[in-house]
Amino acid sequence: MVVCKEEFLMPTATLTSKGQTTIPREVREFLKVKSGDKLEFKINAEDQTVSLKAVNLHVSDLRGILKRAGMKPYNPAERTLALKARSRRK
Repeated sequence: MVVCKEEFLMPTATLTSKGQTTIPREVREFLKVKSGDKLEFKINAEDQTVSLKAVNLHVSDLRGILKRAGMKPYNPAERTLALKARSRRK
C-alpha cells in the first residue's frame, strides 16, 4: 500500500501576542469560509482537543423554519395596526 506524504501534513498556524492567528488556506477552503463568517469552537477537556466548525448559514437557508400548518403569511400592515391598537389600550 502506497500512502501519499501530503496525507500526513497538517496545516499549522502561529499565535500572536494578542491571541490572534490566521487560519491556514487549506482549512479555510475545506470549511468553505470567507472573511466575516462565524466559526464555532468545541472544547473537549477529556482528550484536550478543540474542534473547529464553520457556522456560515445564509439567511435564505433559514426560510420556512418557523412556518407551521395553518399559519398566515407575515403582513406588515397588520402588525402596524396591532401596535396602534395596543398603544390605545394603555
